[in-house]
Amino acid sequence: MDNLAQQRTRQGVIFAIMAYTMWGIAPIYFKALSSVPAIEILMHRIIWSFFLLAGLIHFGQGWRSFQEILKSKTKLVYLITSSLLIGINWLIFIWAVNSNHMLEASLGYYINPIINVMLGMVFLSERLRPVQWIAVALAFCGVVIELIAFGSIPYISFALACSFGGYGLLRKKVNLDAQTGLFVETLLLLPLAVIYWAFFTHSDTSNMFNNSWDLNTLLLLAGAITTAPLLCFTGAATRIKLSTLGFFQYIGPSLMFILAITVYGEHFSINKAVTFLFIWAALVVFSFDGIKNARSNRK
Repeated sequence: MDNLAQQRTRQGVIFAIMAYTMWGIAPIYFKALSSVPAIEILMHRIIWSFFLLAGLIHFGQGWRSFQEILKSKTKLVYLITSSLLIGINWLIFIWAVNSNHMLEASLGYYINPIINVMLGMVFLSERLRPVQWIAVALAFCGVVIELIAFGSIPYISFALACSFGGYGLLRKKVNLDAQTGLFVETLLLLPLAVIYWAFFTHSDTSNMFNNSWDLNTLLLLAGAITTAPLLCFTGAATRIKLSTLGFFQYIGPSLMFILAITVYGEHFSINKAVTFLFIWAALVVFSFDGIKNARSNRK
């Protein structure tokens, strides 16, 4: 039994690394589509994710779970809101990557765990431990210093962190598996995507019959790019503790950060360096508190 548990844990760790690595290198894919407008990429992401997830649910015999959602008005309201939040998050992320704001995108996903803690405190009546308050204060200081000393605020980072944090909060309320939940969300967004494609796209790439085969292949891959890391994440979440899974989430923004400054030549300015240093310090404190708390719970 111990060997089986260890095997599942090892599988969970591999799935977690795969999920967060795919999310971390996703900007390479979106950079390859830089000739396509961000909202058009979002449209393809919604449409092809819907069809791919529909196939996965059909062959995985997951229609019963889908039918149960349709019977619950409360769950549908939550999923309508979460679908809008994830759509906004995807659009901001695609635009940020293709507008050379990848550093701000990575900062947003560094901030996200702290935003999650704050949302838990406000909406789920979760109490912050003293050390968590220190982490929140450090993150706040980094943003305030950037605002006062450099006259700027990382609004892209906050938009990404808050939209994804709010999305996570709503999905926690719904308590639904990731695959079925994302299928319902893409189903709800599908009419908007189709209407936009039919009536509002006027770019050179909007008509797929006029595109090169390699560009169309990249557009069709939007579904796999969206669902593959999600399925790996689900596989990890069912095999390892969420507290353990949380420590892998820094792989994604770290890879984005490295890509931004080494491959795509984004300027790492002093104001960004100050903000990042405070956020990184906050995450070190946050992680230390998480490890300490997990150990005390085991005891």
